Amino acid sequence: MNIIEKSDEEILELAHPMWADLVKYSNEGNYGAFTRQFSSTLIAGANEVEMGKQFARSELAKNLSPDYEYLGIIRRGEHVSVLYKQRSTAKPGEWLGRLVLGYEKDKVRIFGATIF
Repeated sequence: MNIIEKSDEEILELAHPMWADLVKYSNEGNYGAFTRQFSSTLIAGANEVEMGKQFARSELAKNLSPDYEYLGIIRRGEHVSVLYKQRSTAKPGEWLGRLVLGYEKDKVRIFGATIF
């Protein structure tokens, strides 16, 4: 199955709760919960020590607003990127959030998650 074949509505039903979880667990600094829906390739590339340091040092990563705005979906290959306008509860301004989803062993997993 290829996720790009799903409708926008079907993708958003999956993406919005995943994004909300990432925001929640980032704010809590809960690495285990933050990575629980990551693909095996993303987990393999994530350095737990460095990610922990990033949580500890980043004012943005610890203060994401639970209110986000969906911007759009980009389909490419076997993945979709779901884009969000993300705000902080501690820093003024807006950031671009990107959630990359695809299938791994017949289950939708996170292949990338970033805030720019």
